[in-house]
Amino acid sequence: MRQTAILLAAAGTAAAFVSNTPVSHRSAQRSRSSLHMGGASGVATTLEGKRVKVERIKGLLDTSEMIFTVPAGSMSVSDTQDLRKSLPEGTVMSVVKNKLMARALEGTDYESASEMLSGPNMWFFIEEDIGATIKAYNKFTKDYDKKESHPILGGAMEGVNYDAAGVDAIGKLPSKTELIAKIAGGIKAVPTKLARVV
Repeated sequence: MRQTAILLAAAGTAAAFVSNTPVSHRSAQRSRSSLHMGGASGVATTLEGKRVKVERIKGLLDTSEMIFTVPAGSMSVSDTQDLRKSLPEGTVMSVVKNKLMARALEGTDYESASEMLSGPNMWFFIEEDIGATIKAYNKFTKDYDKKESHPILGGAMEGVNYDAAGVDAIGKLPSKTELIAKIAGGIKAVPTKLARVV
């Protein structure tokens, strides 16, 4: 009798852990199929996504007067957003993997810039206002104390590569708009000077 009581007690204890409702494994399978642990995922990691990124960069290169690069590491998201906001219209800033950038550079005027592909890089594609873009970047690095950690590494323009000093020198040149204004001012002044002489 004692053995029967122990056996019934053990069976009762085990029954407390077993549910009378049927078990469905569908929800567990569904949740497992959408769970991704580690590794990259998304459009940019697929072959199609990489092809789209290369085409996008080729498009930016086609419309750019100049490109330059800086180190991409150790910049917070908020700092990156502030930098993007400080850039003039027509300038695009993008972090591009070196292999994808090398593919995008092939067959363009900027092919020589492939020499600058080492380490994580942030690229600036300048459509028009070179001086304002370089000034905005230099101001950002000064204001956010990033002059040492994020210097300009180099740039390219019209098939020629420039070091950091060359990029800064180009940034100090007058823009096309400024040159046109000076020429227009000079042309406008000629009739006035002639009238004074006569």
